[in-house]
Amino acid sequence: MTNLEVVDWGLIDYQEALEKQLALVERVAEDSSLAPGYLIFCTHPPIVTLGRATKEGDVQTWSGPVIEISRGGRATYHGPSQLVIYPIVNLKIERRNRKAQEVHGFLRDFEEAIVKVLNDYGLQGQGRSLQKKLNTEFMEEETGVWLGHRKLASLGLAIKKWVTFHGAAVNVDLDPTAFQGLKPCGFSPSTMISLEEALKHKVDRQELQKKLIDELLKKL
Repeated sequence: MTNLEVVDWGLIDYQEALEKQLALVERVAEDSSLAPGYLIFCTHPPIVTLGRATKEGDVQTWSGPVIEISRGGRATYHGPSQLVIYPIVNLKIERRNRKAQEVHGFLRDFEEAIVKVLNDYGLQGQGRSLQKKLNTEFMEEETGVWLGHRKLASLGLAIKKWVTFHGAAVNVDLDPTAFQGLKPCGFSPSTMISLEEALKHKVDRQELQKKLIDELLKKL
């Protein structure tokens, strides 16, 4: 099991969370005693984030706050109906079955941990790689976890100094206003689905978070 430090930020402003992530990225990159890093859980007030692949027309009638960020992928929504996971992990360190700096493997393991938790709820999730970019500073890939043709979790990762940040947003509660007024990840809002909608009942968030922690610590 990985020795990641688990942190719960609760409900936190998106910009504040991003600044805290970047500070932790620098700490983990510079101090090997902090390796491999942190596993952070939180939720955000409603906001639309614009990834590096955002296209004109992705944001239509959304009237709330919008922020441009460095992760891969297109525009998407974050809000209190979700559970957000930010892994701040030093990829220079070899993991059980993964070599150092193995980005694809990290993303596949991240997806598979979420899929395993969905299996615990009797749901057959599937990970799907959508996009990959490579340049001198960032190696980014947007991934997702799907239930059939509907998307339950959005994943968008950025890497700086070989430390990961950004992460995953799992749609937990049914919120008819979420994703309205934009094309989340380039899809229709109706493509998105929540655990509550899939299971036809609300999910205990503490139980869900514990399941995710257990699987992510095994995988990452």
